[in-house]
Amino acid sequence: MNFRTRWKEVSASMRTFNRAAIQWFSADAYRKLSAIFSALIVYQWIRCLGDYWWEETFTIVNGVLFAAVAANLLIPSKLLSGTVQLVTLVGLNAAYSGYTWVAFEGDKGSAAQWLDWFKMQYSQLTPFIWISLGVWAVFHCIVLLRHKRAYMMIAVGFAILSLAAADSLFTPIHLWDEIAWLVFIGLGWLVASHFSRFKERHPENWAHLLEYPLSLFLPMLLIITLVMGAGLFVPAVKPVLTDPYTAWKEARGESIPNLVGDKAITVAASKSNVTGQSGYSRDDNVLGGGFEFDYTPVMTVTTTKRSYWRGETKALYNGNGWSEAQQEKRENALESLASKQPLKSAGISESTKTETVDQSITMMRKDKFPVLFGAGPISAVISVDGETTPLPKLDWMQDSWELRLPDSDSSDYPKKYDIQSKVPVLDEAALRSGAAVSPSADIDPMYLQVPDTLPERVKTLAQNITSKSETPYDKVNALISYLQLTYKYTNTPDVTKRVSEDFVDSFLFEVREGYCDYFSTSLAVMARTLGIPTRWVKGYSPGSLPVDPELERLRGMTGLEEEEISDAGTYTVRNADAHSWVEVYFNGYGWLPFEPTSGFAYPYALPKDAPEPETQPELAAELDDAPQAAEENGFQSEPWMFWTAASVLAVILGALSFRQLRGQFARYRGGPASINERIVKDTNRLIKYCRKKGLDYNEYETVRETMSRWSGRLSSLQPQFREVQVAFEQAMYSSKAMTREEADRLALTMKHIREHLS
Repeated sequence: MNFRTRWKEVSASMRTFNRAAIQWFSADAYRKLSAIFSALIVYQWIRCLGDYWWEETFTIVNGVLFAAVAANLLIPSKLLSGTVQLVTLVGLNAAYSGYTWVAFEGDKGSAAQWLDWFKMQYSQLTPFIWISLGVWAVFHCIVLLRHKRAYMMIAVGFAILSLAAADSLFTPIHLWDEIAWLVFIGLGWLVASHFSRFKERHPENWAHLLEYPLSLFLPMLLIITLVMGAGLFVPAVKPVLTDPYTAWKEARGESIPNLVGDKAITVAASKSNVTGQSGYSRDDNVLGGGFEFDYTPVMTVTTTKRSYWRGETKALYNGNGWSEAQQEKRENALESLASKQPLKSAGISESTKTETVDQSITMMRKDKFPVLFGAGPISAVISVDGETTPLPKLDWMQDSWELRLPDSDSSDYPKKYDIQSKVPVLDEAALRSGAAVSPSADIDPMYLQVPDTLPERVKTLAQNITSKSETPYDKVNALISYLQLTYKYTNTPDVTKRVSEDFVDSFLFEVREGYCDYFSTSLAVMARTLGIPTRWVKGYSPGSLPVDPELERLRGMTGLEEEEISDAGTYTVRNADAHSWVEVYFNGYGWLPFEPTSGFAYPYALPKDAPEPETQPELAAELDDAPQAAEENGFQSEPWMFWTAASVLAVILGALSFRQLRGQFARYRGGPASINERIVKDTNRLIKYCRKKGLDYNEYETVRETMSRWSGRLSSLQPQFREVQVAFEQAMYSSKAMTREEADRLALTMKHIREHLS
């Protein structure tokens, strides 16, 4: 059989297949195609909400769209098709909304009781049922517009314009892909409409064209594919013109609010190197990159003491992030917990003093976490979802101090739970003496593990920083001081500077800026190189209390000191409060938390009348122990470099006039004569900086009033503004002589505020 004969057979088979397909579509072909295009338009429009809707909502809506298209394609009867779609819609809502059937137990003759029963049933489906019904209705409305091209273009144009507005004006999300696909879908729909009209007006010519389907459809598909490919795959470029709203906000130095859904986030006007949003991470194997601050509330915590809300721990550092070690995966758990059952925490001796912290956590989102959060370590579970509800399946991991939900448990995450914690009291004198300074004989080696590929310069740096520290406690604090005073906190580190394959090494010697994951991982790894057991912890920082202007006014009138102010209350914890820190093992105390991130301070439980822990010695004293940046990178200075630098400096000084030098000297002489004056002047400079960044300021207001008002506007900075206000009032009005350590700590806080506003 020659090629020509074979080709004729293939062509005949293709024509037979085309006739069968045409017969199946019959007169309803255009309606069925319109159903497909309508579903695609709705899907692309709601696709941008995938990160803002709950997962259940998105699953239900996608299922409804699929069922609507399938019913339109397979069921000829419109009545039967609509019935199937509605039944599927209700079934999807019942399956994914947590619906539970409630039997009718009232008077069957009472219409009111039947109405109450019906409300009880559908209230369980709210709001999923209304969202899916709305999407289903929009789908059918778009299908009805298929008869007029003008209506079709209005529908597609509205979808494109709404996404374009969201992309450019009001949100930081990028919707170019969705817009491009809408254009593609709209073009396909218009082509289908054209062929449908052509078939109605010229049936003979249409039948003839179908004999050669490739020549009819292939050029059309090729042109549309080339046009859309050019739009989807060209490299992204910075816009030539900035939309007026964004330009106005950037000129004022303000943030751009995201107005999509209830998961609104606020992002700084100028961002780069952003790869995600802040929040509790699910995978920590690879850390780094940048993120946008997401201020969506996660939970509220009513507590007797401000604390960090501990989640999970990780022990295995792989060079790029953290994962569970094999020993952690095989850890024995205490199962089937009872209400108020005492939970033992490994490592804490009976003689160690603890402070009891009561907490009531109310979740504001429907996310499912693997653990229950609380001040560490948790000592008892009081109730979950109400005192009358039996406790769900919970596992207490006494070695890792985690209160876990079993992996096999398919139930929802608790909406509210009450727990109690016994937090070890930080006794610095005891931590610098006795058994606490000796290496633990029974500590698992996984808490001292570092990769074989860890560069030697990381170990050398840790040894140089701690060369003058005698005890493990002092060594850890020396490392913390070095990290906080040397490296810049930013949520968008410049990762293009990274050369090293090791995450810690690249942060310490190349990137030299980052957020909590960078600081905490570096502390944990450097401490391990010194033989100090550590583990990495993630959870949430305390969150923020609501600002009470009347309480602030009373505090100002009564002159209450900061330590006299109770930190009990109801804290709102947001995605932006997701945080990581380090726990270090000490004999008798177990795992004590340490905060290495610049601008943060851990709220320890302290003995009565004890001063704040000294975790930040003077910068100069610590930097003397650390190698210079040039030496750290293996770069040795030469004599000619010194003389060249000296010559350049001499030329610059010679170019300055005597008057300019005298002005510089006068400004130097006019500097603060005491630590108190320094704090006052630094506070005034911070207020001027905040004014430049768009925060309103009235000259007749006190610093207390200004900081309180700014705290209400920027709740994530509430603790920092509060710290600045208290320090200013002590330095300005009290007889207390502020210490250099307090001034340095306040300088770090002010630095954190500036970086957040920049």
